[in-house]
Amino acid sequence: MSARHLLASPGGDEFKAPGTEIFDWGPLWHGAPSWVTKPTLIVALSVVIVVAFFWAAFNKPKLVPRGVQNVGEVGYLFVRDQIARPMIGKEGDKWMPFLVSTFFFILIMNWMGVIPVLQLPAPSHIAFPIVLALSVYVVMLFLSIKHQGLFGYFKNMMFPPGLPKPLYLILAPIEFLSNIILRPFTHAVRLFANMFAGHLLIAFFAAVAYWFLAEKLTVLGAGIGVIGFLMTIVMTAFEIFVQALQAFIFTLLAASYIGGALHPDH
Repeated sequence: MSARHLLASPGGDEFKAPGTEIFDWGPLWHGAPSWVTKPTLIVALSVVIVVAFFWAAFNKPKLVPRGVQNVGEVGYLFVRDQIARPMIGKEGDKWMPFLVSTFFFILIMNWMGVIPVLQLPAPSHIAFPIVLALSVYVVMLFLSIKHQGLFGYFKNMMFPPGLPKPLYLILAPIEFLSNIILRPFTHAVRLFANMFAGHLLIAFFAAVAYWFLAEKLTVLGAGIGVIGFLMTIVMTAFEIFVQALQAFIFTLLAASYIGGALHPDH
């Protein structure tokens, strides 16, 4: 039996895989402003969660941490020891408020994709990663020009010392394109693409499970439905890991850009 027949119901209907329409959300209620959508609600809720968590953890810190403070300190030390200091050096501690906020904000937004009812990672909409990447980009440019000067920044970026002069004809435009034009784009797209693809895969397997086990149950289709159900669980667990990893990578790159601006010789 062909795949086409397996995907068709006895009534002639066929299974339709979810597409990009699952990312399209209009206003939350009739008459609401066009920007009051599910993604913006998730972003606002993520901000509230991050602020509330760190307020609860460090509003009244104790010498011996317990409960929320203990979790907050573990998160803070993770960002400091795995991101800030390795990428920036001894000045990394000064950037901890920015880096900790960035990491946990992205982490919570990503994890919204596996929370029932909400089930949408906000960075799967390209606008949110773009805003985050542009914020890092502006900080990088400001620090680069402040610490190296406008001429010095472009000189250090496009003409690193110690190379044969003819090589600069090729290297200089590549470095300019990479650092000035493509850097914010690649920084944003990496986060967006992973969240978009992961959410789409989970939606696909969940739709397969629902269709063959609840909507159009048949003897032959039951096996496909069970596979879809199991794959939904597996992909959800895997996506939780990927969501945390992408928050880490985005923040790590942000720290490396800041470190490069402060220490161009490295």
